[in-house]
Amino acid sequence: MKQPTSPITLPPQPDPAVQETSFEPDTSPILSSSRDEENTPNYGSVARGPPPSTSAPAPAPARALAPDLLRGLLMAFMALDHTSLMLRSWPHGTAIDGENDSAPVHEWNRPAAYVIRTLTHLCAPGFTFLLGMGVVYFGRSRTSRPPDKRWTTGQLAWHFLVRAVVLTIISSIMGLAVSGGKVWFLNMVLFSLAVDYLMAGLTWMAVVKTERLLAFTVLKVLPLSKKDDVTEPLLPGPEPQLHGEEEMAPDVEIIRAADISWHIHNVFLAVAAVVMIWWNIWLSPTGGRCGVDPTPKLPESDWIKIWFYPIMDHRIKSGFPPLAWMSFAVLGLLYGRIILARAWSPKAITLGNVLAGLGFLLVFVFTRIFHIGNLSEGCLGMAEHQHGGDQYLASVKSFFYLTKYPPDVAFWAFTMAGNHVLLAFFGALPPLFASKAFHVLLVYGTSALFFYIVHIFMLGALSFPIIALIGREVSDPFSKQPAQGVDQLWGFFLTWTLLLALLYPLCRWYGGFKKAKGPDSIWRFF
Repeated sequence: MKQPTSPITLPPQPDPAVQETSFEPDTSPILSSSRDEENTPNYGSVARGPPPSTSAPAPAPARALAPDLLRGLLMAFMALDHTSLMLRSWPHGTAIDGENDSAPVHEWNRPAAYVIRTLTHLCAPGFTFLLGMGVVYFGRSRTSRPPDKRWTTGQLAWHFLVRAVVLTIISSIMGLAVSGGKVWFLNMVLFSLAVDYLMAGLTWMAVVKTERLLAFTVLKVLPLSKKDDVTEPLLPGPEPQLHGEEEMAPDVEIIRAADISWHIHNVFLAVAAVVMIWWNIWLSPTGGRCGVDPTPKLPESDWIKIWFYPIMDHRIKSGFPPLAWMSFAVLGLLYGRIILARAWSPKAITLGNVLAGLGFLLVFVFTRIFHIGNLSEGCLGMAEHQHGGDQYLASVKSFFYLTKYPPDVAFWAFTMAGNHVLLAFFGALPPLFASKAFHVLLVYGTSALFFYIVHIFMLGALSFPIIALIGREVSDPFSKQPAQGVDQLWGFFLTWTLLLALLYPLCRWYGGFKKAKGPDSIWRFF
């Protein structure tokens, strides 16, 4: 007699009110491990108790600490970089007129400027990486709601599109305001984040769809075993057999099929991330080598170049072409999928981040030693390079000199190593200590876009009186003309500290305002 079957129910998922960077352990019996013990804190320092009952909605989990702390720290680093620009403290880069594809450099920036600029290199990659990571959390939370509130594919795509449009509009308005209307389109970073967010969201949706289809296909070709007492009618099986029983897929085969599909899609994302960062090398007119006649790889139209390569025309200035930075978002998608695959312990997450950081660091060293993946080959012409030899091994500054516009493989590897190490550091801290000792970073990290918008205009307002009080003649970082600025380190750090102090209560207020809004409110974008 044919046995009655019941539909497969999804395990409780993150509450929809939680932001994109929140984390709730996956309580699926297929994805969780018996080795995990109860009350083991998970990633983001949320205590994990027994699996909640499927008859009641899961409680809203707390936000993840480590990603928010990292984002908050990156916001503070970013403010360092922008403070130097507003005060005209020093040239923008680790080397004078450097950090561009195939740009010859002959003079290092001052030591403090070199260190600060190197730290701020972590910002744009970190923001884009966390953006991709957040897409996974957001998508999982919206598609795991009760059936009557679950988002459809169209709703998800519309959300990703609306957010991208909102960020682009904000970027355009800020560009007009900052340039006084002289630049029609100024992409300081938001346009890149907008496009990468949309593409990451659509990629995640495609991966979810194809992962399930591939799992179905794999399950059909796997040998089925009748020895497993517990069976699940996950897939519509063949026609009923002569003896009247349905062909059932044992749990172990379901797990194998899902596991194979999951790993294949993760490999695809990893390969895509590598290809996307390498095309910055392939599309370089000189292949990243100084002294080589440029051969354009892209059409001259700005409408095409703006997606792949920096543009610094009179009316259009874009230092962050979206597709040149997409690799970081894809890495975030991959990271988010791995984190949500099971309820990892904090030690496992920390170890994983350390190993990832070491792996990226090895890739960076490889690019320096074997001269592969750099957009600055033969471009260093400082005093230490006049005697010949390997340019990257001539000095410490040479070894860590990075090309950011567009990012090359060395930049990609170095900055991802730094971000993973910082995630490991924050994830290893006791939750109570981290939330108290780094409370300011949490405030910044949970209102990042608000911080970004306000700090630009606040810096502009602060720079005028500060330059008037303690400024002296300096060289403008962009025009190279004499101008009034603050190049004293004490004045620079005083301004930066004052900026962060003024932003703290504003960001804290906005965080409270945002929490009072619905989980799908547009105010959550900020």
